[in-house]
Amino acid sequence: MDKVQPVFIHMGDFSSRLREERKRLGLSQEALAELGGVKLNAQSNYETGKRAPDADYLTRVAAHGVDVAFLFSGQRMLAGRGAPANDEQQPAATGDTVMRVVTREEAALLDNYEAADERGRAAARSVLDALAQPKRANG
Repeated sequence: MDKVQPVFIHMGDFSSRLREERKRLGLSQEALAELGGVKLNAQSNYETGKRAPDADYLTRVAAHGVDVAFLFSGQRMLAGRGAPANDEQQPAATGDTVMRVVTREEAALLDNYEAADERGRAAARSVLDALAQPKRANG
């Protein structure tokens, strides 16, 4: 009979990523605790590495935008749920959402894009389209 291999998480990394996700979403510890169905003390313990959250908590916060894959792996996912898409970046089943692993730099660019107003977003798209043209032409 096969033995189940335990999965160990470096809690320092996990807890700092949880805090980073909470801040990215603009939530207080109290607000994220409420969304996760726990008390403020538990949320604080999760973010300091004193305790690890259970699956119920992770499911609840994921439903409110926490990138749970990032918490465990340090790799960000583009908006949506599930595993990262393959290199071809096929649209997911939910409209035009594409999922793939992104670097920290790409995540920062996405955060800036999301924070911009529509005029700023249009300008960013225009600049990036122009910069990508030589690469597209060369294959």
